[in-house]
Amino acid sequence: MDNQPDNPPQAQEKTLQPIIIKRVKRSVHGSHGGSWKVAFADFATAMMAFFLLLWLIGNSSSEEKEAISGYFNDPSGFQEQARSTPSMIGDGGANVAVIEMEVAQAETKEIEKPLSGDELSKLAEEQELLQLEQLKERLESLVNSSKVLEEFKDQILIDIIPTGLRIQIVDKDKRPMFDSGSAHPKEYSRVILRRLASVLKEVPNQLSVTGHTDSIPYVELEDYGNWELSADRANSARRELIRGGIPETQIARVEGFSSSVLFDNERPQNPINRRIAIIVLKQSAAEDIKNTVLGIK
Repeated sequence: MDNQPDNPPQAQEKTLQPIIIKRVKRSVHGSHGGSWKVAFADFATAMMAFFLLLWLIGNSSSEEKEAISGYFNDPSGFQEQARSTPSMIGDGGANVAVIEMEVAQAETKEIEKPLSGDELSKLAEEQELLQLEQLKERLESLVNSSKVLEEFKDQILIDIIPTGLRIQIVDKDKRPMFDSGSAHPKEYSRVILRRLASVLKEVPNQLSVTGHTDSIPYVELEDYGNWELSADRANSARRELIRGGIPETQIARVEGFSSSVLFDNERPQNPINRRIAIIVLKQSAAEDIKNTVLGIK
C-alpha cells in the first residue's frame, strides 16, 4: 500500500495563505475628538471681528456712520454713488466720499445767511427772559430761606410782567410798611428793601420804583395828598435800596401813582393797595423810558 502524503495539496495551499488581522484604533478621548478646537477657533474669530467692528464704530465720525447707514439702507443707490465718485478710498485709506461730504457741509455753513436785526433782538429777549426767570427763583429762595424775611414772605409778591420782573411789597392789616400818612419806612421795611438790594445790585438791569396808596384821601396837610405821599414813599424806598448796595445809576425811574393803579380793584380801600413796586426792567423797557424822556419815538 502506497504511502499517502499527510496533507493534500489543497490543504497545503490553505495553510500557506496569510492571515490579516485588522485592528481598530480607538481615540483616547472617546467621542470628543478634536472638533471642539475648530468650533472654539471659529468663536474666537467671530468675537475678534465683533470687537474690531465696535472699535471701528467708536472711532468713526458721524458723517462716516451716515455713509455706512446709507449703504445698508440702500445698497444699490450707494453703489451708484460710488461709481460716480473717482475713488471711494484715497491714499492712506482716507474716505474721499466722507471728506467731500464734510467739505460740502462746511461750505453750507459758510454761506448761511446772518441773522437779521429782528432775529437777533428776539434771541436777546429770550435770553433776557431766561435770566429774569432765574432771578425770580433766586429772590423766592431768599425770601423762603431767610429767617428775617420769613415773617414777611406773604407781603412780598414776585412775578414777571411784560416790562420785566416785578417785586411788590404790600401792606397788611396791622403790619404796614409806613405809618399812616408818613413816608418814613418802618424798621422791618428797611430790612426787606436792603435784603432785596443785596441780590438786585448784582444784575445789570435798571430798576423802576413806584409808590401806591389806597383810595382813602389824605387830608392832614394842605396841598399834600396821596399823589405826593406815594411819590415820597417811592423815593424813600429808592434810598433804602441804595443803602443796600444798589448804584444810584441803576435806578431808571421813581414815581408815585396814588390810587390810580389799584392792586384790588374791587376793594379800593384794601390795605394791599398800599405798596411799593420794584421792577427789574427789560432792556427794551429801559430804553422806552429813556426815549420817552428824550421825546424820541
